[in-house]
Amino acid sequence: MVSSDPLIFKGVPGSPYTRKMLAYLRFRHIPYQLLIGDQASHMNLPEAKVQLLPTFYLTGDDGELEAVVDSTPLIRRFESEFLGRAAVPQNPVLGFINDLLEDYGDEWLTKAMFHYRWHYQDDITTAGKILPRWSNNGVPEDKLSELGDYISQRQISRLYVVGSNDITAPVIEASYTRFLTLFDTLLQRHRFVLGDRPCSADFGIYAQLTQLAKFDPTPMRLCLNLAPRVHAWTDIVDDLSGQPADADGWLDTNKIREHLGDLLCEVGRVYIPALLANNAAIDAGSEQMETTIDGQRWVQPTFPYQAKCLQSLRQSYFSLDPADRESVDEILSGTGCEAFLSS
Repeated sequence: MVSSDPLIFKGVPGSPYTRKMLAYLRFRHIPYQLLIGDQASHMNLPEAKVQLLPTFYLTGDDGELEAVVDSTPLIRRFESEFLGRAAVPQNPVLGFINDLLEDYGDEWLTKAMFHYRWHYQDDITTAGKILPRWSNNGVPEDKLSELGDYISQRQISRLYVVGSNDITAPVIEASYTRFLTLFDTLLQRHRFVLGDRPCSADFGIYAQLTQLAKFDPTPMRLCLNLAPRVHAWTDIVDDLSGQPADADGWLDTNKIREHLGDLLCEVGRVYIPALLANNAAIDAGSEQMETTIDGQRWVQPTFPYQAKCLQSLRQSYFSLDPADRESVDEILSGTGCEAFLSS
């Protein structure tokens, strides 16, 4: 039985995945307590094996409190532990498309978020000023300035990890601008990714947009110019606690391709090639992946976590029964996404 006590977790407003979980918990009506800055350090809480935000403090199988990270598995856990207002559709075909698009938000759109924040000087300056204040607003000004410089230098030095560099920048930026136009058009058909009620893919995409569309100056200007509807949608998704979650709000499976076909083509155009090249490089024992994405050269270090993402998506696909797999095949045919479905 799940405790009625609020879920305790730490995070910051500048972390897309913190924002993802906040929006998800609000929609699900799951009570929570968010610890910001050094609040967690005064509560004798366990340390996570991997220091990522958000970090949830949950009771493990042994009854002891443990620190848990990674938004997608956390959402799946909470979907099974808390009833009502589900964010993952029960329909297997919708569920698979939801998994794919949530992964795209978490693992591809985040490249744009890191790229814009730490590639352009206006964005670097803004992030350097605000990020330390989100966690340490009571600290003296000279210390905040030092923290801003430290955070900026550290993150700029790590851009290569997510694949942002002079070679890949044109691919990332072209993909982001295409996404804005595609998502704007999608929202004119339905309010959310899988119809007229939110799913976890909405929260994954929203998470990156809290920074791209609402905070970092360069991508925010692009969003306001190209897709103001997307800018407004991001505000709406911030708190959906008062919105209905009717079972008839999901798309019919025969409408998925009509509604999502263009977005799925974008996923197949950029994200799937990156996943496959990363996986091939890891299998070959290489520390660097090099491929062609959207007709242009792409080079970055291999990313073991994204090999797990590919494995998880394939496992989700092959766990479908034959009829549902056939439906998914029809939806993905010709989008480029079908390339990752081979075992």
